[in-house]
Amino acid sequence: MADQLWSALPTLAKCNPAFMTVTYGAGGSTREATLETVMRMQKETKIPIAMHLTYLSTPIHTLNQLADDLWEKEITHIVALRGDMPDTLSWPLDTDQNYFQYTSDFVEGLLSRHPFEISVGAYPEKHPDSPSLQADLIALKKKCDAGATRAITQFFFDNSIYYKFLEEAQKIGLSTPIVPGLLPIHDFTAMKKFAARCHTTIPNWLEDKFSGLEDKPEDAQKVAQEILNTQVECLSKNDVPHIHFYTLNKSQITVESCQKLIKHP
Repeated sequence: MADQLWSALPTLAKCNPAFMTVTYGAGGSTREATLETVMRMQKETKIPIAMHLTYLSTPIHTLNQLADDLWEKEITHIVALRGDMPDTLSWPLDTDQNYFQYTSDFVEGLLSRHPFEISVGAYPEKHPDSPSLQADLIALKKKCDAGATRAITQFFFDNSIYYKFLEEAQKIGLSTPIVPGLLPIHDFTAMKKFAARCHTTIPNWLEDKFSGLEDKPEDAQKVAQEILNTQVECLSKNDVPHIHFYTLNKSQITVESCQKLIKHP
């Protein structure tokens, strides 16, 4: 994956994105390597880089020290997330003054240290651990009210899901920008497994598009390109000002969609 990243980075950077983000393993298992990656990306591209940071299972004092370290290293944009639940914990968490309980608390804590730019997650089909979409929207509003700059959604393939989510967010007075997150499909089988874990709907028409292409990678890539182009075009026509691509350290499909958007805004 590292080789893929450094190979794809120059091509992605030519698209001149507003920022790029870097994630890390569950529980911060690759946090140091991620920090090194972020610093190298900032140096090589001059593009603002946001570092994913989760609070689950990490004491507040450790996160405070890390926040100070990131700020000193001029990493001023954080994607603030809860993190995946380990088998030893269950949601909601038990109250513990040494740990953040909710992402809204985490956002507030980060901003108490430094004036970070902060992106948070949003889930158009609700977070798997949330009892309902309405409850999840309330949690999102709390994150935004705590000072988040924007929310970036989990990926989706039916744009109507995103538009409906925006309507519901507006109903509860949420005015923070909610950026659509799109996933280029590099491997349909792997994507389906990921979608199942995060409860993302795979429409029947999408299954049909990839049917019979298991051993035809070039044809599958053409289909994936068509799907992403269609999503991007629809969002652009509906005046969506910012799109976030989950590139998975690959460039071709994303770059072609960006180029198409530039030529036909």
